[in-house]
Amino acid sequence: MKILYYPCLAALLAFRAFAQDPAQTDGDKYKVILENERVRVMEYTDKPGDKTNRHHHPDFVLYALDGFKRKLTLGNGKEVTKELKKGDVIWMKDQIHIGENIGKTATHALIIELKEPPLAPAADTAKAK
Repeated sequence: MKILYYPCLAALLAFRAFAQDPAQTDGDKYKVILENERVRVMEYTDKPGDKTNRHHHPDFVLYALDGFKRKLTLGNGKEVTKELKKGDVIWMKDQIHIGENIGKTATHALIIELKEPPLAPAADTAKAK
């Protein structure tokens, strides 16, 4: 079992290492405004009809500074449409995607990417009482 585990793990890590950074693939749309060892905060802007290159985001929070409508084509080919209003906040899991503004307004959002791995589930303290 270990013989298969290590090559699979190495392949997965290599795939993630080569996944593209949106600040580099689409520097005209993503502006890094804060980065430290725990988070990266980016401002994202685009116009109707704009499309990003394929890129990767770790787990992140998105805050809509204006309302917009987007289509995300995920790494597995599945398409998801997101329509947000100004002030909406959403949580998104680690993903690779291509984003496309399919609305009639510009996209303007803050994206807060987490750099830390997810925490292990907390022990159920209610049972301990």
